[in-house]
Amino acid sequence: MKVLSNGDKVGIIACSNGLEEANKIKMKELEDTLSLLGLKVVFSDKIYRKISVFNGTGSERAEVLMDFFKDCSIKAIFDISGGDLANEVLDYLDFEIIRNNPKSFFGYSDLSVIINSLYSKAGLKTYLYQIRNLIESYKEKQIKEFKSTFMESGNELLNFNYKWIQGNSMDGIVVGGNLRCFLKLAGTQYIPDFQDKIIFLESLGGDVPKMVTYLTQYKQMGVFGEVKGIILGSFTEMERKKYSPDIEEIVKGIVDNPNMPIVKTDEIGHGKDSKCIIIGERIELLMV
Repeated sequence: MKVLSNGDKVGIIACSNGLEEANKIKMKELEDTLSLLGLKVVFSDKIYRKISVFNGTGSERAEVLMDFFKDCSIKAIFDISGGDLANEVLDYLDFEIIRNNPKSFFGYSDLSVIINSLYSKAGLKTYLYQIRNLIESYKEKQIKEFKSTFMESGNELLNFNYKWIQGNSMDGIVVGGNLRCFLKLAGTQYIPDFQDKIIFLESLGGDVPKMVTYLTQYKQMGVFGEVKGIILGSFTEMERKKYSPDIEEIVKGIVDNPNMPIVKTDEIGHGKDSKCIIIGERIELLMV
């Protein structure tokens, strides 16, 4: 699904925790990689930490994001941050301006709060994907699939393998992201409507008690009574340390509905080889 062309300008931004100065070498590599793909790169001036983990106030980071949306020459925005601070920017965003100046926004982890807000408040489809994957361990494959998927007519980065936990089909618009970070939208105007949606959930850290706590909150919010299906991505700590019960058992127990379709994929999450999933896009999964 082509969203970028050779010669397009793209913005690099950090709406969550600022990067340490040591990352400047990696950011130069990212710039060079995107340039080789034919893209012109412009960096936010709020990328690196200035005080503690902060690369500017919430309003300052939001101002940069708004400037990127209002700049008609910028065709896509890639957030290269993560951590805890992304929800600071939400109150300073003008979603009407964003709605009238749509462009592709990519981010993952803590950026779950922004990508879902852009969908719920401005109707944008957004991309749960970390552009830094292009310079990490699987960079050759990631670069090839990124180019094919977003600059040509391929879809390799959007196709993922999965297994059925229960059910045999699901069909709906995807919302969600990082299990913990997405919960920060609870009780706010920014949280998406869950009715008849497919919820995607993944996690980097977290042991069994944390998973149970977070998932129980989703249940108490009524989420699992409204969605039409659940896609589980990678749960890095849970799976690396082989915690028991595993995430599949925990989810099945808390959802407590044998009619709820649930699938599990290891190909979307915090891995350097992660695929992409589109928030706000309809997805259909069938047992074959």
